[in-house]
Amino acid sequence: MIRTDQSSIGRIQNKMARQKLTILVTGLPGTGKTTFIINLANELKPLSAAGFYTTEIREAGVRKGFDLVSLDGRKSILSHVDIKSDYRVGRYGVDVRGFEAFLDSLDLTHSDADILLIDEIGKMECHSKMFRELITSLLDSGKPLVATISLRGEGPISQIKRRPDVQILELTAANRESLVLEVANSVRNLTKKRL
Repeated sequence: MIRTDQSSIGRIQNKMARQKLTILVTGLPGTGKTTFIINLANELKPLSAAGFYTTEIREAGVRKGFDLVSLDGRKSILSHVDIKSDYRVGRYGVDVRGFEAFLDSLDLTHSDADILLIDEIGKMECHSKMFRELITSLLDSGKPLVATISLRGEGPISQIKRRPDVQILELTAANRESLVLEVANSVRNLTKKRL
């Protein structure tokens, strides 16, 4: 169930009281989930954040694939129309091996960042067993985590959404700016309690 009303913010505060913050942000394609993660990282400065987001690869105005960008600026290709791969989403071949090398370089499991930010838990990313195991490990660890997740999806995506220890919020055109501020305030409050 996706919650976006004031009671959802109350639930965020309750999770903070238990010293755990795990928020999954979902929404229709094009509502700005990636922008949400980027804006949240900027809003949280000077707290430390680790993780990554995805950006479109465009050639002559046409989307050809997706890049991965770490919050410290490293880049790798996630998928591209020209990648020959057994792992495909639509017309895109997914570079699972390259994605896993990128994840290894981030070492999010051992990160001492104040918050982990991941964009996104989606069909392309879930082709990687390493990624699925990483997400499960991070969710089980209790590390503060904010991630975007596909609105639709079976298997690992639906399993993660059904976890009782996650808060799912829906991003819309109407709430995208206020949601960044609300989540940022929740993260700051949790960080203060841990000091």
